[in-house]
Amino acid sequence: MRAAGHSSTARIGIALGLALLAGTAAAQTAPTRDDIVGKLNHFEEAGEVDLPALKQQVMERAKARIKNDPGPVNRPPIAPDLAKLPAFNAQIQFDADTPIIQPESYQTVGRIADALVHASLLPYTFLIVGHVESNSKTREANAILSQRRADAIRDVLVNTFKISTKRLQPIGLGEEQFLDRAKPTSAVNGQLQILTFAKVPEEAPAHPAAAPAPASKKPAKRH
Repeated sequence: MRAAGHSSTARIGIALGLALLAGTAAAQTAPTRDDIVGKLNHFEEAGEVDLPALKQQVMERAKARIKNDPGPVNRPPIAPDLAKLPAFNAQIQFDADTPIIQPESYQTVGRIADALVHASLLPYTFLIVGHVESNSKTREANAILSQRRADAIRDVLVNTFKISTKRLQPIGLGEEQFLDRAKPTSAVNGQLQILTFAKVPEEAPAHPAAAPAPASKKPAKRH
């Protein structure tokens, strides 16, 4: 009986160990570069969004105390045109209430960087869009947090993976544009989006330096 008990305990221990390993593997699963490229390379036309104005609108709306606010489920998206752009939704884990990226999400950020330097995506610029699910914090605090998280992803892509800063624009939408309006508290609404936004502006060719004017010949001296 004692041996059987030990055997049973061992089997339970092994099962728990395998379950933990499976859970860790699942948590570390990252999208492939081709998955991301496939979502982002269907560019048709540039997004008509004034980003500085949008940032201001997000903060103003998040701060507003509207008596007739329809609530998170019925709150209209603040930039509906963004839904028309090719998008990849990334499951990036951050430390609670901070823009600090958790280690298990580093691989996903690296795959995003790999995708952005793929030949089919090099001609484009991208938006990094931060979102936050509805929670106990104020909409203003969540708008600020979503912007800081978008900024953090941009900084890693630029500083660690050397993506040109000219190709990346971070914008935080907070609670002002839920990914799933029917479930505002869902973790889905905390996902970060990469959107194909526009073509990289062509740089004007450098004008060659003007050739120096020939020196005028002095008249020969008469003897």
